[in-house]
Amino acid sequence: MKLLVPVKRVIDYNVKPRVKADGSGVELANVKMSMNPFDEIAVEEAIRLKEKGAATEVVVVSIGPAKAQETLRTALAMGADRAILVQTDDAVEPLAVAKILKAVAEGEQPGLIILGKQAIDDDSNQTGQMLAALMGRPQGTFASKVELAGDAVTVTREVDGGLETVSLRTPAIVTTDLRLNEPRYASLPNIMKAKSKPLATRAPADYGVDTTPRLQTLTVAEPPRRQAGEKVADVDALVAKLKALGVTP
Repeated sequence: MKLLVPVKRVIDYNVKPRVKADGSGVELANVKMSMNPFDEIAVEEAIRLKEKGAATEVVVVSIGPAKAQETLRTALAMGADRAILVQTDDAVEPLAVAKILKAVAEGEQPGLIILGKQAIDDDSNQTGQMLAALMGRPQGTFASKVELAGDAVTVTREVDGGLETVSLRTPAIVTTDLRLNEPRYASLPNIMKAKSKPLATRAPADYGVDTTPRLQTLTVAEPPRRQAGEKVADVDALVAKLKALGVTP
């Protein structure tokens, strides 16, 4: 079985995002970028499935600027077999991403597509579900456990009430949650090997997808600073303070 894993280049999770001076967006110049953490979990899960013998090939795909090659090389160093970069400098929205991934999947014919449940830059949590709808495939979202057996995949999902287990017939789509696994670090030999692994470059037009944004960002602003807390002597003082603030205890 072939596995397809989309990955996204985002601001590193250790970096505090800064808003541009003109309020037009988030500052990306000279900012450390890395693979979206949820996508890193998806890559790790795909590699583990291959190591167990449940899959034969892991293909990673990214949609973004030329520098997204670095993200793909990271996935190749982790253990993926080959990569595809759909190169565009546009800010591609989830629906366009889903349409491109659908076209890529139709060419690659993977038995399972594993995505991160969301990207930490926009937190949309839409691409996996949209892709499943466009392709008419079964989906298991927020996966904390994935098991492949023949032409079926069992997914343990994290839901509000606890855990839910669903059985899907492949080809299927799975989105990963944080507790699915802990991604490995790429070793130096694997980083060197990744430089020679195949990386194909395409354009959205090759798949007949228009990436023109449907949404317009009017302004971006930092959230207001949180005010310092205040200690009170006892419950009566607390109730009085709440009443003064107009809060009904």
